[in-house]
Amino acid sequence: MSDESMPTGASAGAAHDLETASLDTVYQQLGTSAAGLTSAEAKARLTTYGRNELSEADESDLRKFLRFFWGPIAWMIEAAALLSLLMGHWADLTIIVVLLLYNAISGFWQERKASDALAALKAGLAPKATVLRDGAFTAVDAAEVVPGDVVRIKLGEVVPADVRFIAGDYISIDQAALTGESLPVSKQIGDAGYSGSIAKQGEMTAVVIGTGANTFFGRTASLVAGAGAAASHSQRATTQIGDFLIATSVVLCVILVGFELVRDIDAPTGWHWADMADIARLVLVLLIASIPVAMPTVMTVTNSLGARSLARRKAIVSRLEAIEELAGVDVLCSDKTGTLTKNQLTLGDPVLFEAKSAEELILAGALASEAGSEDAIDTAVTGGLADKTALDGYRVTRFTPFDPVGKRTEAAVTDPEGKPLKATKGAPQVIAALCRLDGIAADKATRTVADLAAQGLRALGVATSADDGATWRFLGILSMLDPPRDDSAATIAQAKAHGLRVKMVTGDDVAIGNQISGRLGMGAHLIAAADLFARDMDMDRLPRQVEACVEKADGFGRVFPEHKYGIVRALQNRGHVVAMTGDGVNDAPALKQADCGIAVSGATDAARAAAALILTAPGLSTIIDAIDQAREIFERIINYILFRVAMTLDIMVVVVLATVVFGFAPLTAVMIILIALLDDVPIMTIAYDHTQVPKEPVRWHMRRLLLIAGFMGLMAVVQTFGLLLIGMKWISLPDWQAWIALTQDQVQTAVFLQIVAGGHLLLFVVRSRGSMFRPPYPAVPLLAAVLGTQVLAVLICGFGWFVAPLPWAVIGLVWLYMLAWMVVLDTTKLALYRHLRADAGRPAWYTRFLKEKHPAQQTSSSTSIL
Repeated sequence: MSDESMPTGASAGAAHDLETASLDTVYQQLGTSAAGLTSAEAKARLTTYGRNELSEADESDLRKFLRFFWGPIAWMIEAAALLSLLMGHWADLTIIVVLLLYNAISGFWQERKASDALAALKAGLAPKATVLRDGAFTAVDAAEVVPGDVVRIKLGEVVPADVRFIAGDYISIDQAALTGESLPVSKQIGDAGYSGSIAKQGEMTAVVIGTGANTFFGRTASLVAGAGAAASHSQRATTQIGDFLIATSVVLCVILVGFELVRDIDAPTGWHWADMADIARLVLVLLIASIPVAMPTVMTVTNSLGARSLARRKAIVSRLEAIEELAGVDVLCSDKTGTLTKNQLTLGDPVLFEAKSAEELILAGALASEAGSEDAIDTAVTGGLADKTALDGYRVTRFTPFDPVGKRTEAAVTDPEGKPLKATKGAPQVIAALCRLDGIAADKATRTVADLAAQGLRALGVATSADDGATWRFLGILSMLDPPRDDSAATIAQAKAHGLRVKMVTGDDVAIGNQISGRLGMGAHLIAAADLFARDMDMDRLPRQVEACVEKADGFGRVFPEHKYGIVRALQNRGHVVAMTGDGVNDAPALKQADCGIAVSGATDAARAAAALILTAPGLSTIIDAIDQAREIFERIINYILFRVAMTLDIMVVVVLATVVFGFAPLTAVMIILIALLDDVPIMTIAYDHTQVPKEPVRWHMRRLLLIAGFMGLMAVVQTFGLLLIGMKWISLPDWQAWIALTQDQVQTAVFLQIVAGGHLLLFVVRSRGSMFRPPYPAVPLLAAVLGTQVLAVLICGFGWFVAPLPWAVIGLVWLYMLAWMVVLDTTKLALYRHLRADAGRPAWYTRFLKEKHPAQQTSSSTSIL
């Protein structure tokens, strides 16, 4: 074969066409023959079409690292660092840069560890292939297979590329990881086989029609590449919080700068450029006060600890934000084969005809099965024997394996008494015809097969012959099914208890899916995906009636990769947060598009690469543990955000109010830095805090979150400014001064102490949705960190480290003031929550404001007020 006969039909579109073309057309378009290629031709085609593998566009480590410096909160921190640099405030600059780098390094390190874990799990799809080159079969790397190659595939081998079978008796291949079919599929000459499927029986040769990206596997991968591009809910929430703080900071900065300019202009000496340094100093104080410096770090640490905990529970997190996504999941789309079921056929109740007992029927079926075979049907039948030694007295003299034409197996055996016997099993209609069934028996066989099919069960006819096949006895029909995993029913029940709706998504027929779905309590209203999604339908722009049908259905049968992707898109368009479990190549696009893709134990590389959560233990029970963990983490992050936003508002507003009302800053730049250290660094122990796990999915209700944080921040402003008013009044009253003399600098110290200590007391208030005096109580690490911080703050104020020293009596009075306010804040918080839970009496505009645009939330029973 010359170079002029290079294939003309090995492109992506043509490879799909070659699946149905005649073999003569295949040979012509590929420029090959049943004799295969020469080594020179294969080398030339390898250069032209590339290696038989999927190229991966890996993001560089530097680019991954730099992503942690991008975003509203990161920009605010960087702006403060730049301003500190320009003004020469080296202490401020150092602290800000250290926190910024810590967040980036810890986040990058956690994602790197997840990537390494995935790399350790990754195995070759088909490392070797047997190809016909230069007239002889030889083993080569599967990546070097090219279109036009002739390959030999036998028991246990992986199909190295998309092929058309051209010679051999038959082959049975397992395509479950690709198409979701639970049983191996029998192939004959002219049939197509897909890259990544596994030969379970037989041996055939085939011509390669597509490699790399031009395979069924590759086309699925292209769907994966276009999925999941949108930012996560967590990322959008963080952006909104940053936007809110930026807007608030800008408004207060404008007020502050405007007031300072007016005051300087009205001063007797007038305005001077030197005054700009003082204004810049005030802006820097306000900017540092407005930045939740440790927020990214706290979120990263909290998620990282959760990821480590999940890893101990056999779940590897590939994206940290996926933990928070899992907390909000309200629909779980589950693959059936190998996920809800064992991917292992077992016998159902046998239907007897001439057999005297079920054991006789199963024994005959076992005799017609190949000993030691990996075939799923043979394994199921022999595994159904109650007495595993029943076959010991029989000796097989000849065995005829299953072929797709005859549709049955046959064994010639000698029984324990030395008498010859034949046993056969196969398609019921074939066995019935072999036994010449008619009349009532024939009608019963037909009716039995139809009834089993309606229940989603596969049927297998069994017969024996004592006269060398002259006449056959129809013993009965064996029913088979791929049973649910032992823990699936309990897992589904737990999922429902967690407020999740579980939908089955399977490549099997609807009847089979309905049967399994009904047994697991998932509902029995499955829809054929092909009946729902039109052939050329754009899955990114689905009609509303299709989305509504997807939302109502209990599950879907006869599903192809693009259907799974469309199902997830439809549910997301209806406002649901979707988790998708799967193990096969066909699941990869939906796994990536889902808010939280979950690759179950034993998943293919494609599924693992697309998923955000990879299970290394079988079953779905780990998912429930992951959901509990995710909701705990979500609550901790919500608690921190409530605390941090409220305290940020407190500091910013008090700084501006004091500057406007009293003409001086109530906090120095050093105090602001100390507050950042004493409030935020110890508060990272919130990652260990006890929380009450919500029983329903939780969401980022940003309007309510910011409303509550803003209200608590306003109350904190009243508390802090009230103390400032008392301090300023104290200075002006001689009698009070005679008791304990206070200076303006000491009033600043008192405000500093109130913000540090009062901030942590505020955390204890906002961390609970009920009274702070009821469980769950703070965890020991959080209590220890807060106690240590308070002791340090008291010592700083008492001994005058970095601040004006404060009399010990005043420190005691400030603490009494804060403890009284803690009770006030807790009471006010409870009243606010009661108001938010009540629907009656609200103005229409206020109700619309609180109800954010998530259609699914209108029907969900989420218990979280946030």
